[in-house]
Amino acid sequence: MAFKRYTACLSAATLALAAPLYAQNTEGTHVTQPTSPPTAEKRDHSYSHHGITIADPYYWLKDQSYPTVDDTDILDHLKAENAWFEARMKPQQALVDELFEEMKGRIKEDDSTVPQKDGDWLYWSEFEEGAEYRKYYRKPVAGGDAQLILDENALADGHEYFRLGAFSVSKNGRFLAYSADTNGSERFTARIKDLQTGELLPDEIPGTLSGLVWVKGDTALVYGLADDNWRVHDATLHVLGTPVSDDVELYRETADEGFRVGTGLSAQEDWLVIATGDNETSEVRLVPADDPTAEPILVKARQKGVEYDVDVRDGTLWVHTNDDHVNFRLATATLDAPGEWTTLIPGSDEFYLTDFDLFKNFYVTEGRLRGLDQIQLRDYADPNLVKPIAFTEASFDAGLSNNPEYDQNTLRLAYESMVTPDSVFDYHIDSGELELLKQQEIPSGYDVDLYTTERVEIPARDGTMVPVSIVMRKDRPKTGPLHLYAYGAYGYAVPPGFSTTRLSLIDRGYAYAIAHIRGGDDLGRKWYLQGKLNERTNTFNDFVDVAKGLVDKGYTEKGKISISGGSAGGELMGAVVNTDPELWGAVVAHVPFVDVLNTMLDKDLPLTPGEWPEWGNPILSKQAFAYILSYSPYDQVVAQDYPPMLVTAGLNDPRVTYWEPAKWVAKLRELKTNDNELLLKTNMGAGHGGKSGRFESIREAAEEVAFILWQQGSADRSAAEQAK
Repeated sequence: MAFKRYTACLSAATLALAAPLYAQNTEGTHVTQPTSPPTAEKRDHSYSHHGITIADPYYWLKDQSYPTVDDTDILDHLKAENAWFEARMKPQQALVDELFEEMKGRIKEDDSTVPQKDGDWLYWSEFEEGAEYRKYYRKPVAGGDAQLILDENALADGHEYFRLGAFSVSKNGRFLAYSADTNGSERFTARIKDLQTGELLPDEIPGTLSGLVWVKGDTALVYGLADDNWRVHDATLHVLGTPVSDDVELYRETADEGFRVGTGLSAQEDWLVIATGDNETSEVRLVPADDPTAEPILVKARQKGVEYDVDVRDGTLWVHTNDDHVNFRLATATLDAPGEWTTLIPGSDEFYLTDFDLFKNFYVTEGRLRGLDQIQLRDYADPNLVKPIAFTEASFDAGLSNNPEYDQNTLRLAYESMVTPDSVFDYHIDSGELELLKQQEIPSGYDVDLYTTERVEIPARDGTMVPVSIVMRKDRPKTGPLHLYAYGAYGYAVPPGFSTTRLSLIDRGYAYAIAHIRGGDDLGRKWYLQGKLNERTNTFNDFVDVAKGLVDKGYTEKGKISISGGSAGGELMGAVVNTDPELWGAVVAHVPFVDVLNTMLDKDLPLTPGEWPEWGNPILSKQAFAYILSYSPYDQVVAQDYPPMLVTAGLNDPRVTYWEPAKWVAKLRELKTNDNELLLKTNMGAGHGGKSGRFESIREAAEEVAFILWQQGSADRSAAEQAK
């Protein structure tokens, strides 16, 4: 919660949802066509904690020199799994190609964003036809030619993988600071481009994993470095034109190895905000942006379980915090007494206050009411004067978009629903008019009248009502197949948004449902807390009970449900195939976090210390050890029938390490008692987000859908036939 305002780093939850399936490099893995799945060797290994000893015969799949992976036995096994994947999917290649062309046909290849004013310039980005990556442009507000300021395609040339990280133009418009990752390892190299000359400055900062924040009159940048375990513990100042070795560390987190540091600017860009924290606790410091080496102001010392984030307007601190209400309050304070907070908007059982933004003449609060997004304009002089922005659909995803200037008379908004394509609006403050600037174009055609969306509630086994968002064709046969998706961790609420790739299932007679299960914060912060630590199994139970409830309500039938989830959502997949394997007709687990106990016992892994507040610390607590063991998907694999499964991994993934899915699949192959498909596909050249490039991700989505259709027995019927 505390970091969204201060850093451009992507959270684990966000990355887990980055793509429907991850592209893989299987080059050199199919010299001969395998006729049987690979069997991983079992090697004796066990470990003991709290008097409990656990055998782990597939431990050897973790390369002990990680993050270097050069053990030939491990690499040969992963290549063998990739070869098996290729062999089994080869007969489905025509379907994959058909789906790819469908999905690609829904993408406007020569697309661009809506220009937005920032200072003297209008900024936007474009895709050219056939291009994998974006180009970034600007032109003077006063009139003039467009200027290409960054070309991702040129930066990606010669690299198997490319990802743009931070992107920050100096306030005076002279310099562009950006960072890029060219191997999926999430270690970004920062560069600075002079937009007047088009030349790169010699300044180069390798190993960043943070935003790039301009300070000191646009003469310096603040950044953070990823340490050996991909943890950002610093806020460091680089002055343009000086050696990186001379950079000055403004802050270093030393008290808690699980905390991460992020930085940003206040609304008026006069304060540098330095935040540190983990998934449940935060602490913020302020320093003048024009004098970043000055003594920082500590807003309030960290207190376990208290989250807060801060902005500043005209010398007054604005604080968003959960200190006295689980759904957060908004408070103010003075710079002289920054830790003495006076409530402006009290916490509410009904309204979940997720964010706020300060502008010159008004401020905006965002949140959710009964699980639906709310955007509210508020008056500085009268906190009781609230002007909500209304949307008419029963279920939708809406929020502030790109609003870079402090003095605004319009607000840029983003809106979509499960049937309404991604839409960009300007909300005119004075008139209250919502002006549609752009709606996602679907070149191959899209008739919204063919589809319907519903929001239903399903009772979980403890009586809790779990909301579910559903989209399907109006002419879909009753009790047809259904795809169920969820995430359920870190307080991330899966939005009921639009997807063009999803239409390839829906047009073949599927309903597509999103289960808003506990572990996300869809219905407020308590909803999240009821799915973490010692209540983690609520997440899994909610998902299973939603599936059964959808059968009871006549949306589908047992065995006709396909499911998918990634990262922590992949853990969800692993848990529910262990507990209720007969429910699922096909399962796709993206980079699944399935070896939970081993990972939480290894404090040297990149994310582990920061994850203990989410999952528990089994090193210190026998209770946490036993509870995690009771649901950890890898540890709970048993001899039983399992549904058809497609599993993905990334060799360079620092978040869910490649050996988790590899060990899980190896154990499933050993113990499962039927012949259902079990495929593992490891990306040998990228990380958690898979291979880069928009068409690569579409092809992988086509493979995922092809696998589901194949396993559900509907791969030989066209979309038109199955929609009848």
